[in-house]
Amino acid sequence: MSQSATHMPSSAPPSAPPGFWQRAVRNHSFLIGAVLTVLVLCMAALSYVWTPYSAYTTDMDVALDPPSAAHWLGTDAYGRDVVSLLLVGARSSIMVGVIAVGIGLLIGGALGLLAAARRGWVEELVMRLADFTFAFPALLLAIMLTAVYGPSIRNAIIAIGVFYIPTFARVTRASAKQVWTRDYILAARACGKGTLRITLEHVLPNILPALIVQATIQFALAILAEAALSYLGLGTQAPDPSWGRMLAEAQTLMFQSPLLSVWPGMAIALTVLGLNLLGDGLRDVLDPRLARKR
Repeated sequence: MSQSATHMPSSAPPSAPPGFWQRAVRNHSFLIGAVLTVLVLCMAALSYVWTPYSAYTTDMDVALDPPSAAHWLGTDAYGRDVVSLLLVGARSSIMVGVIAVGIGLLIGGALGLLAAARRGWVEELVMRLADFTFAFPALLLAIMLTAVYGPSIRNAIIAIGVFYIPTFARVTRASAKQVWTRDYILAARACGKGTLRITLEHVLPNILPALIVQATIQFALAILAEAALSYLGLGTQAPDPSWGRMLAEAQTLMFQSPLLSVWPGMAIALTVLGLNLLGDGLRDVLDPRLARKR
């Protein structure tokens, strides 16, 4: 007598969560921000090997020429090609952003990790120093440095970088304090690991996504700060091109050549927009809780 075989429904294995790039391509903010950011980086890189004209050579015979086949975006009051100025000016923005954010991230991140690991009077001292530094905005600090050492892009970088130290210190401390309460930190202590080793092996890797997102957003603000300082004559100095200085030079020519203020303004706006969108997208992509919801 044959018995009919009972077929039990087979349970499919749980699907693995999407990886970083799978989540990234679904995030519109990340994609748009990445495209705009890469475009600006390519502009800066291209300026080292090619520009339509020299950004440092003046030609008064073609001053204030409108856009044409020879000069795609026209020329400025000194006959310099605007496209060349924009390409070379991207270098200053990228350089200031990278170095200033690097200063803030390295020093501020180290202070934040120290405050979260040691607690007590060390944490209180670091936070009070951060509060004191917040009393000196980047613009005020740049004015102080200019009064002592004269205007230069170096002083602008120092001013922006010092202003970012307490910002990264606070973000790092807040993120690290949450990690120090996890069970795997207690397990690491039970295994005999010291504070420094736990910080480097467990705390820092877990807060790195938050620091990357913060660095991307602060990068955008650094570009705005550099443009503002250059506009006021405290940042990049002649003859080096700068988007902020291009705006300052164009303000007196609004009626003769209004486009001169449009091009650097668009470059600053699109760069800051791209970095902000990239930061928002990275926050969504790198946050595990948001990844599980998608």
